[in-house]
Amino acid sequence: MFCNKTGKKFVESNKTCKFVDYQGYTEYMIVKVCGMRDAQNIRAVEELGIDWMGFIFFPESPRYVSQIRSRAGIIPDYSSLGKDDVEVRQKTKPKRVGVFVDDMPQNIVTRVYNYKLDIIQLHGSESEVMIDNLRRTLDPDIRPGIKIMKAINIYTAEDILRYKQYKGHVDYLLFDTKTRLAGGSGIQFDWNLLNEYDGDIPFLLSGGIGPDDAERISAFSHPMLAGIDLNSRFETEPGIKDVEALRTFLEKIRS
Repeated sequence: MFCNKTGKKFVESNKTCKFVDYQGYTEYMIVKVCGMRDAQNIRAVEELGIDWMGFIFFPESPRYVSQIRSRAGIIPDYSSLGKDDVEVRQKTKPKRVGVFVDDMPQNIVTRVYNYKLDIIQLHGSESEVMIDNLRRTLDPDIRPGIKIMKAINIYTAEDILRYKQYKGHVDYLLFDTKTRLAGGSGIQFDWNLLNEYDGDIPFLLSGGIGPDDAERISAFSHPMLAGIDLNSRFETEPGIKDVEALRTFLEKIRS
């Protein structure tokens, strides 16, 4: 079973691991599937019981979820996912994660409101000041309790240390592979580098995790590991996930 066992007490519930800390706070290990945009595929992946679903709002990504502005400039932007899909997703369990890369704060706020995002993932060079201002804009007036996750791209141990500038500013980190792309490269970094991470911000492990990595995921342990991020290596084409490959993988890490 995929569990982070270091320094925590773990229990099993419905084939899902959760940890219970000494103050009684509980949290399930997170499985995030990112790069979604097709309505039918979204519904099929939701049925697998994942925890978070990611939508990429970076125009240079092949998984970009576009928004088309009303000609009148009055009607709120509407999504390329389709109106029916937005309404369906509001009734489902996975938390909605919006992925942004050095975007304008007003664009992020618009998408948080229109898509009812639960989590903002910042995958660029966003500053602590920008993050704090963004949170104050959204919480509590627009999206109370919204969480912010900062991606850190990893190639060397020194890259890990960049987390220190975000301490006290973000709720989660996401450790991804450093490439010329902003995520979705399908390339893994050396997970042993995470031994250098001694912070107290929970993190998601990302970067090229694929169907053949179930055993490695089950064996990996870190006291602040909160979950995993799955994307390009589970695709049949950009933005379309192989549902059966995901199902098999999830069964393996939850068994």
